[in-house]
Amino acid sequence: MKWQEVQSIYPDQFVKFEILHSFEEGDKEIIDQFALIGPVKDEDATHELLNCKNRTLIYHTSKEKVKVIIRKNID
Repeated sequence: MKWQEVQSIYPDQFVKFEILHSFEEGDKEIIDQFALIGPVKDEDATHELLNCKNRTLIYHTSKEKVKVIIRKNID
């Protein structure tokens, strides 16, 4: 599923999804294929995000693209 499809199904709200495909662009991971799990209530979004594991994520559909900053450990 593409992000525009997710936005049309759940406009202006948080959703939970599994990342199926992404690519790096500079210091960001751009996610472009999703397996939608479902909507998340605003008041539950932070708690849900903190409990995400592996390739799941919570994101708001008002955002144009799904971008995640890549943080690398400095030795």
